[in-house]
Amino acid sequence: MRYKGILRDTFRILNRQVTACELCPRLRTYGREVARTKRRAYLDWDYWGKPVPGFGDPHARLLMIGLAPGAHGSNRTGRMFTGDSSGDFLYRALYETGFASQAESRSREDGLELRDAYITAAAHCAPPDNKPQPGELARCRPYLERELDLLKNVRVVVALGGVALRTYLGILRDRGAIKSLATFPFGHDRVYHPAPQLPALIASYHPSQQNTSTGKLTAAMLREVFEHARSLL
Repeated sequence: MRYKGILRDTFRILNRQVTACELCPRLRTYGREVARTKRRAYLDWDYWGKPVPGFGDPHARLLMIGLAPGAHGSNRTGRMFTGDSSGDFLYRALYETGFASQAESRSREDGLELRDAYITAAAHCAPPDNKPQPGELARCRPYLERELDLLKNVRVVVALGGVALRTYLGILRDRGAIKSLATFPFGHDRVYHPAPQLPALIASYHPSQQNTSTGKLTAAMLREVFEHARSLL
């Protein structure tokens, strides 16, 4: 019990560090500007407008890695994949496969809990055009590395999109766990076993509005990803 309390306190400290981060001036300027001007539909909201920390069960066996907060989603609500269509798509799949307590995510206070799952991102700030620059990803990577070190029970990693996949694999390569990223080409619902001591890795299309509105990623396709994750656990 004492270990659980220490771990939760350690995550709180890490999340405060993420929230206070000012390493990427372009992203911080953009996040604050979006929070100031707002979108007409959310004029009554007090936007979060800061880097968004990870969210979920610190003892999770499933880790999800996304791209970055949405300008009017997580940048508004302050919680990963919360408040936009991407989050609606993702949390519905997580609910249907038993990893979330409810199918909708509207705000940090809506009661949603992740079950045996934790979600983070390659970048913790909303980027213009949803495209963080390589240097920004590099500066944010230590936060993901710290989460990987703390999440000792992880058995399956789901990378939501190519950037998330390459970011995670880059960490494994630089730690000497794998030799090359080329061995792990991106493909939806493709399962990899990088090394015996490492979690299984599943690549998935990102549940962006562009992917879901065009049918590149359907609800059934995303649900299958987490059904596969459940079977691997």
